[in-house]
Amino acid sequence: MSKYEPLGKFLSQQSRAYLPMSFREIERIVGRPLPPSKEHRAWWSNNPTNNVMTQQWLDAGYETESVDIAAEKLVFRRVERAPAATDLQGSEGDGDNELRDPIFGCMKGTMTIPADLDLTAPADPEWGKVYEND
Repeated sequence: MSKYEPLGKFLSQQSRAYLPMSFREIERIVGRPLPPSKEHRAWWSNNPTNNVMTQQWLDAGYETESVDIAAEKLVFRRVERAPAATDLQGSEGDGDNELRDPIFGCMKGTMTIPADLDLTAPADPEWGKVYEND
């Protein structure tokens, strides 16, 4: 369990489009002080790989906006969630492209190319000779 999971649960239970909060309120919800990095704007970014707390508010359907570091407050804004990468990739997605359709790769393994085949060679070596006599 993430130490910020209580924030995710709290936000999941909210129905408001905009939810203003102070850093102190967030600390009360999670039951511990926020890390010193709370003083950096990047800590509050909506990048899903930013930190574990970011993932909690994103999973709850919110993004941060109007972050005021000096006043220690921000606004959580409800957003429409895009389908998760695993929803788009299907069970065998390789994670390279988060926007792949589930049908991507459906033909995988249906054709093999012999190891000795040069794919850069002309398909019809005689083709160029047709125009030599013109």
